[in-house]
Amino acid sequence: MKTTSARPRSRRTLDQSLVVLGAGALATGLAVLSLAPGISAASSHREAPMTAGDPRADNTDVYAFTSPDRSDTVTLVANWIPFEEPNGGPNFYAFADDARYNVKIDNTGDGVADVTYTWRFRNEVRDAENQFLYNTGPVRKIDDPNLNFRQTYDLTVTEGGSTRTLLRNAPVAPSRVGKASMPNYGALRAQAVRQVPGGAKAFAGQAEDPFFADLRVFDLLYGGDLSERGQDTLAGYNVNSVALQVPKKFLALRGDAARNPVVGVWSTTDREGADVMGDRKKTRDSLRQVSRLGNPLVNEVVVPLKYKDAFNSISPDQDRTVQPVVDKVYDPILPKLIQQVYGIPAPKTPRDDLAEIYLTGICKACGPIKADLNAHRLNKDADPGRIFPAEELRLNMGVKPAKKPQRLGVLAGDLAGFPNGRRLADDAIDISLQAVEGAAQTGKLVPALAAGDKVDTNDVGFGRTFPYLALPSTTKSGTTKSGTKNRAVEADQASNALDPTDAAAIGGVGALLLGTGGFRLWRRRNTSTA
Repeated sequence: MKTTSARPRSRRTLDQSLVVLGAGALATGLAVLSLAPGISAASSHREAPMTAGDPRADNTDVYAFTSPDRSDTVTLVANWIPFEEPNGGPNFYAFADDARYNVKIDNTGDGVADVTYTWRFRNEVRDAENQFLYNTGPVRKIDDPNLNFRQTYDLTVTEGGSTRTLLRNAPVAPSRVGKASMPNYGALRAQAVRQVPGGAKAFAGQAEDPFFADLRVFDLLYGGDLSERGQDTLAGYNVNSVALQVPKKFLALRGDAARNPVVGVWSTTDREGADVMGDRKKTRDSLRQVSRLGNPLVNEVVVPLKYKDAFNSISPDQDRTVQPVVDKVYDPILPKLIQQVYGIPAPKTPRDDLAEIYLTGICKACGPIKADLNAHRLNKDADPGRIFPAEELRLNMGVKPAKKPQRLGVLAGDLAGFPNGRRLADDAIDISLQAVEGAAQTGKLVPALAAGDKVDTNDVGFGRTFPYLALPSTTKSGTTKSGTKNRAVEADQASNALDPTDAAAIGGVGALLLGTGGFRLWRRRNTSTA
């Protein structure tokens, strides 16, 4: 298989060795993978049978972006436990203490993690015999004696076969119980941000879910009635988050972010004694991957129910081995469904543009989109013979943050946005919908779907400083008693909110990007490929 494209020479057959590998994977139940997040319709909340029944192992979203206030660093955010109802006591929301949470970095392009950050959590209950409460009085400090249940974590990094500890017994920001229990939650959460050796920062704790979307799309695309759009299904719900702000040199191949600016990012959850069939029997060797997430909008729609748990167990280096799902990248299902329901013609196949956006990264040598943006081939020290198609969230760390971020990211000319990494405020639903409808080919948004799901921003503003996430919501489903929008952050975060139109500059993208004449991502199919 050529490394410049995910598409084999023949769409019917892969390179012989890959056919064998794919057949073996199918035989073991690990085979059918999701390779086309651009043809999905919702982020990874309750996306697979096993994780739907195990929310503490369920990755919901991954974000990777150059930090707007520290442009020499990258911020990585991964979320778990979807749909946390704020008032879900007396037992609130905790990370699993029998799981391992990972954020993985591929800087060579082979689909294998070169750098892995791992969080392991521990529980402590101060009084389990005489108390039933999460906290026994107002909590004003991260180590307040009134906090009856608390978590701590160890943070490690693994690279080159060696693991070292970055933090030990670091505190987790507790779930936000309410005003009486935590009168200044913003100050409390700030105490959970920890300095990491080498100039990094780390955070673990509860946050308002930064993903925004109208998930009623699963009601048969709003039943064919676009007037039904516009309700943010995630408003008012929280997630558990880990966040890491790390100097770019720690992520880049050979530590050189100037020569090798592209990284692929994904998160995983490893469970004790669990396998893809949901067997919970504990074993001595025990930790097995049960959840995986890179690009948003993957597993719910593309992968058939039979294979969803299998996808969650596999590393990106195996993605290219499975022909049945590779075919779905070039001939996706969703445009046909949109055509059936709304009469909008599906773009012609094969969809080489989707394969480039989601499997190889975008580069002039990779496929029909004639621009250099975020393919691993742009790393000067990467071995071209070891770069393989793989589903990862790719980020070019050489792209400076944008002064005025556009919610449609690269499709709106904002090179710092999705699908070049992903920022908290990127509208992943609308970007993916436009991409699957051919916007990267034509350079024009599809007019009938230009409004997307009509949920264009999060219901709560994000912070200006790490970890950027909004404070957890305290009221259910985005409304207060009066029915007004829940701002979740209240006074203790209001001064820190970042307006969606105010952030850091689309600057020079460096020598690796098309530059002197201005950047144009899109090209029409009838344009010369020379």
